[in-house]
Amino acid sequence: MEFPPLILSLFCVIMTPVMIESLGLLEGAVLIFLARICDVSLGTIRIVLLARGHRLEASLIGFFESLIWIVVTASIIRNLTNPIFYVAFAGGFAFGNYVGLILESRIALGKAIIRVFTRQEPEALTKALREEGFIITTVNAEGRDGPIVIIFAVVSRKEVQRFLELVQKYSPQAFYTVEDVREAKKYQGSLGRSNQDLIGSLKRLLMSKRK
Repeated sequence: MEFPPLILSLFCVIMTPVMIESLGLLEGAVLIFLARICDVSLGTIRIVLLARGHRLEASLIGFFESLIWIVVTASIIRNLTNPIFYVAFAGGFAFGNYVGLILESRIALGKAIIRVFTRQEPEALTKALREEGFIITTVNAEGRDGPIVIIFAVVSRKEVQRFLELVQKYSPQAFYTVEDVREAKKYQGSLGRSNQDLIGSLKRLLMSKRK
């Protein structure tokens, strides 16, 4: 995985304490503002990664996040007589949350599940989706106003927009939902003998109770 903020983070860690001492008041405040944006945006990405189960990447980002924070905080402590540094620190925190969400959406880690509900004949849509390489499953269902078809697909978050563009093109009246998926794994293999025996025993027990 590539995390563009890490390069900027290293620059912030190395240069911030040196440059704040050598720059003027306004330039130092701007540097604190930028460094704070960097560490808060890393924190936002780290939280998203933790929610998706990327523990190693989240730990690595947390290291740089904390390192930048302590460097910036130490610089402010050495300049307690400059209130503009406090404003820059707080402003960087506020804007860093926004920047972090933008970066996370651009990186688009993980997968998403898409559910499409349509009353139209889905053949054209399903054919187009499969021709584009999407793996989909269709289910016939009954809605409030009659029969519908539900299309399920698990796709990379980077592919969600392309998938939805096809839905809008071939079934513009369709209703769809998109949700993040923490883990998606293809099942391989079969049930072991012990599991099969257990399932068989449960079935026989249920049948005997019904009788």
